[in-house]
Amino acid sequence: MITKKTIKNKLILGDNLDILKTLKDKSVDLIYIDPPFFSNRNYEVVFGDEAEIRSFKDRWEGGVNVYIEWMKERVEELYRVLKPTGSFYLHCDWHASHHLRVMLDEVFGAKNFQNEIIWGYRTGGATKKRWSRKHDNIYFYTKTDDYVFNLKKERVYYDKPFFSPKKDDQGRWYADVLPIDIWEIPAVINVSKERLGYPTQKPEALLEKIITASSNKNAVVLDAFCGCGTSLSVAQKLNRHWIGIDISPTAIKLIGRRLKKIGAREDKTYIAINTPTTDTDLKAFKPFEFQNWVIDELEAKHSKRKVGDMGLDGYFTKDLWHDDAGIQVKQSDSVGRNVIDNFETALKRAKYTKGYIIAFSFSKGSYEEVSRIKKEGLEIKLIKVSELLNKKKPIL
Repeated sequence: MITKKTIKNKLILGDNLDILKTLKDKSVDLIYIDPPFFSNRNYEVVFGDEAEIRSFKDRWEGGVNVYIEWMKERVEELYRVLKPTGSFYLHCDWHASHHLRVMLDEVFGAKNFQNEIIWGYRTGGATKKRWSRKHDNIYFYTKTDDYVFNLKKERVYYDKPFFSPKKDDQGRWYADVLPIDIWEIPAVINVSKERLGYPTQKPEALLEKIITASSNKNAVVLDAFCGCGTSLSVAQKLNRHWIGIDISPTAIKLIGRRLKKIGAREDKTYIAINTPTTDTDLKAFKPFEFQNWVIDELEAKHSKRKVGDMGLDGYFTKDLWHDDAGIQVKQSDSVGRNVIDNFETALKRAKYTKGYIIAFSFSKGSYEEVSRIKKEGLEIKLIKVSELLNKKKPIL
């Protein structure tokens, strides 16, 4: 019988520094992290089948030294939970790679540095002013010199006989050789089948290479910045146990959907920890994290843009259960008459005859206004967040 105590896979919402402090010493076999890069950019993120929007911040006031100290606190905890036979991979780019390398030498010891892997790819945004920056750095460290490493040869093709040549069934010359630390793996671009729309999504082939080489079946893989869950998905497919941590509720939701597509189910395959269960939890969400949570719980579509959405945060399209309808989300209590009036205008502008407003509570005047509008042929339903938390289906 599967119980929560027997499930080893964990998907955890929260600040990874706080979560890591709760994990046992020397309990993890492999760590891969793809933390926010020191790029000083603000990503306006659109991901999912429609436009699912969240603010993805990669900005550090105080400069690179603040960023490195922020990272060092976390790397020290990661070092503590890593087994003596374990491996650690940190994924970064040119913005702060040199600073991170020095910090990693301090934590792991320079003697335990194994590789700087160069992942090369081709994406848009090339320049004529310099060589286009089309690679990331992946630093590979171990805790000791006794670590798991399953090296597999790779097939390389040649135009002419060379280096113990053989021919395949198509007449091509090839040799099976040991892999090097330069990896050419296609990035996840707009037309990629894997694409979820997450701005820093990494290809599964990249994580498959790391996880296969540096862990065995049933090993525990930890990703403390799990983002859209590529490492967790690959670990699941490769029969590894896993722990994923992310501070974004939207990311945790996205990972849950991704895992479901490969047959992994909450409370059967993995446990979700710190997901919201009360109004208080949801009131602490950032505005667009809250909006995303609500739209996902309704199983509705997200509006395509953060701004210029005509006052609609989401919508239903006509199907077996729903009519075409607009949705507005308010992270507030006692939503009043003025909100109803503005929503009425937005619905008419979008040519909807039905709409839903979701909030923590509504004033008496808002219900009176809904009744008035209904007489004019426009139906608006008011849904409390508590109804969604209690898994009620008020809209069906």
